[in-house]
Amino acid sequence: MVEQGKTYLVMGLLDHDSIAYAIGKTIQGLGGNVIYTVQNERMKKLFLDGRRSKLSDEERDGLNIRYCDITIDDEVKALFADIGPLSGVVHSIAFGNPKTCLGEEFHTDAIDDILLSHHISCVSLATVARYAHKNMTDGGSIVAMTFDASHTFPFYNWMGVQKAALEGLVRALARRHGRDNIRVNAVSAGPLSTMAATKIPGFTELSDIWNNSSPLSWDPVVDRQAVADSVAYMIGCYSKKITGQVIKVDGGASIVGGQLLPHEHPQT
Repeated sequence: MVEQGKTYLVMGLLDHDSIAYAIGKTIQGLGGNVIYTVQNERMKKLFLDGRRSKLSDEERDGLNIRYCDITIDDEVKALFADIGPLSGVVHSIAFGNPKTCLGEEFHTDAIDDILLSHHISCVSLATVARYAHKNMTDGGSIVAMTFDASHTFPFYNWMGVQKAALEGLVRALARRHGRDNIRVNAVSAGPLSTMAATKIPGFTELSDIWNNSSPLSWDPVVDRQAVADSVAYMIGCYSKKITGQVIKVDGGASIVGGQLLPHEHPQT
């Protein structure tokens, strides 16, 4: 579990509803110190300080936030040079232009958008590991957030490709950083209702797939906490011999072939 008094970095905070915030609050509740990253000051003002924010003044004042644009190597390097010892890092960062990388049509001429999506959603994890491991001299854990890459889903298109690449990168980094006593894993969550999810064309249809095929059921709002709990386990010392794995927290949807029969649905 999370170690009391140790520091954990949660990268990719957007707003109160983001999975990054739920993960950070869970780690804090277990006694860890949390540092968040936000892409830039503009994003913080828009989603955390502005009218869209659901945070109280007390909650907002309690956040330890650093700025880091994951596509700028010098910013990542400076971040880790400044924050000191870490026991874990959560990479909750992804992006795909919804007009070109997502939607009804897979094919696109927007190659630059695909490359940017790959940089942010996949390559950035390697950049983080490259600098973070120097802050984890006693070992630790890196956890990336992914989405079922063993299947293709409607509308998800190039983001599905990026998540498949991310999961391959998790395995490569796990092998590389084993010598540093650092574990690298991914948590594959079912669809979650977040600000980022609202930008995914067909998100409602994706959620319906989970609602119809999860033996344990799936709620894209309520089950955000179940995902955060699993990340807290993977980031902590109780998972110390798990590395290079994709842990699926999806109500069991990924193991089901076809749809659930009427008698298989959860009893209410």
